[in-house]
Amino acid sequence: MTSKSSSLNKVFADLPVTIFEAMSQAARDNAAINLGQGFPDDPGPEDIRRAAADASVNGYNQYPSMMGIPELRQAIATHYGHWHGLKLDPMSEVMVTSGGTEALTSAILAVVQPGDEVVCFQPVYDSYLPIIRQAGGIPRLARLQPPHWRLDEDMLKSVFNSKTKAVLFNNPLNPSAVVFPREDLELLARYCQKFDVIAICDEVWEHVTFDEHKHIPLITIPGMRERTIKVGSAGKIFSLTGWKVGFVCAAPPLLRVAAKVHQFLTFTTAPNLQAAVAYGLGKPDEYFVSMRKDLARSRDRLTKGLESLGFPVLKSQGTYFLTVDLSPLGLNESDTEFCWRIVKDYKVAAIPVSAFYEQDPVTSVVRFCFAKKDQTLDTALERLSDAVRGRKR
Repeated sequence: MTSKSSSLNKVFADLPVTIFEAMSQAARDNAAINLGQGFPDDPGPEDIRRAAADASVNGYNQYPSMMGIPELRQAIATHYGHWHGLKLDPMSEVMVTSGGTEALTSAILAVVQPGDEVVCFQPVYDSYLPIIRQAGGIPRLARLQPPHWRLDEDMLKSVFNSKTKAVLFNNPLNPSAVVFPREDLELLARYCQKFDVIAICDEVWEHVTFDEHKHIPLITIPGMRERTIKVGSAGKIFSLTGWKVGFVCAAPPLLRVAAKVHQFLTFTTAPNLQAAVAYGLGKPDEYFVSMRKDLARSRDRLTKGLESLGFPVLKSQGTYFLTVDLSPLGLNESDTEFCWRIVKDYKVAAIPVSAFYEQDPVTSVVRFCFAKKDQTLDTALERLSDAVRGRKR
């Protein structure tokens, strides 16, 4: 029989195993602590989990509305109105998806046609580029770099042009853990308006910000309300990453097309989880403030521990992650080599940030997840105690 492998879809057939899966498998193979993949090691808020259980036993378990149950769509609109002053019509401007990745896929496939250029910022999350290319789009890659990872005028000038159809913008930014200030958002908004570009905003980390850093949705910047698709994730808001409940918020002309894509991807999302997320979004402000404080404490614990071992830590402004810039250490290895060494020799898994670049990668930065129990972090630090001294030139 003749092999058909050569005729398979090249966009996906040629993709390597993701670094997240590779490092997680290495963590399993080496009995290592996994500080690579971004998930907490606790079960999540009990009251929200109980709400899901109750909805499963006593609620409706058949197909819910494709757009999401009305209670959740209303809860999303109310939540964003409260936190960001964003007024949304829950029936025409809000849609529920099976996770943030599906929300982004629906948005990209709704907007991008063959030949369209799409601006992306490296480091770029691994799902963006394959979906853009599957839609026939052409990624235009801008390069962010440590320690500040900020946008600037020259960078935007180099990638925006008359062929630009969309920009895919992640804020807060995984993996660099930066929360973009209003100045950067206004600069990006100016270019979107100048070139008539739609912004697809991956804002799944919107509630996970620290210190005085405040998340500002791009859709709230003047001139962006009608040209922005905002994506959120209950999994990130409530540390329930396995639930896969995402949100899409956009003006009706944009949302209608994204909904048509969603119809043929997952169609709908588990109703018991939707009911529980609606309950969670209505929790008082103190819950969200406390959640951030707890994560900030874990961030500080890992930061201080790594710094005491000689690691140059870049301050995390948001997300579950912090990054370490190895370049001042004079190690004779790249970030990827460092990550493979520590998972094998020190039994701790991390992620090389170069994996988030397709062109001209930054090769000295490593990402660690701090959304773990104190004991997990402390054990990882003990294991890493000689990782710097053991590799000096």
